[in-house]
Amino acid sequence: MTETAGTGSTSALPFSKMHGAGNDFVVLDLRGDRDAPQPDLCRAIAHRHHGVGCDQILTIEAPRTAAAIASYRIWNADGSSSQQCGNGARCVAAWLVREGSAPAAGEFQLDSPIGAHTVQRLGDGRYRVNMGVPEFEPARIPMVGFDAARDPYVLPVRGSIMPVGAVSMGNPHALIEVDDIDTAELDLAGPGLQDHPAFPESVNVGFAQILGRDRIRLRVYERGVGETLACGSGACAAVAILARRGLVDRDVKVSLPGGDLQISWPTDDQPMVMTGAAAFVFEGEWNA
Repeated sequence: MTETAGTGSTSALPFSKMHGAGNDFVVLDLRGDRDAPQPDLCRAIAHRHHGVGCDQILTIEAPRTAAAIASYRIWNADGSSSQQCGNGARCVAAWLVREGSAPAAGEFQLDSPIGAHTVQRLGDGRYRVNMGVPEFEPARIPMVGFDAARDPYVLPVRGSIMPVGAVSMGNPHALIEVDDIDTAELDLAGPGLQDHPAFPESVNVGFAQILGRDRIRLRVYERGVGETLACGSGACAAVAILARRGLVDRDVKVSLPGGDLQISWPTDDQPMVMTGAAAFVFEGEWNA
């Protein structure tokens, strides 16, 4: 593959193609002397027809804290940066285990763009990730125009009035309950909420169908990507909002188009924990 935009180096750029429940990534090891990818390179790599194809690019870098074995950053398909990605965290963990930098058993810590995450390998390609405590205060999401948390927020969106839940999982999420996610208007409500002035940093938009107290179906329209096959932070956000409404329990299977994630939230003031698989697809080199 050839691309004129570079990372600050003229040599071939090795990468791993990975996915977590269908949410796919290109993983770059930047622990040497390589610079972070520029937006035009991210867009070129992420292109589904002319590039490798992915939802996000993950860059593995030196740890920022003494307790971590590595850090990572997240770049969306449109070249913008992201703060949180649960499926990406599992893929980074699996990549480091395979490479030998992380232990094959027990817990280890990764530095994400928003803080530290404890990770545990469970076997069968599955990893458990501490995703942090949900933030419901508007300033923390962030949302503007509201001085206190509400549920739902009633927002005008492209000629319709929509009741939405909102929470931060390190990145902003809005949630719409629907009777059937197969017929949900993602292409209308997703961009409409992402462009809404209440969300100054845009927002990831989830559409949830409750199947029972221990299971939901979910589709997510992500910032900088569009609809994805899975979204780990979106799964956590959906469970957090629905659990606070009393509609689901504290341990919920979230079925996304690309696969299932198990989300646990013991109490409101404790971190959410996500469990799911991480898979390697292929290895390659990008010739910049």
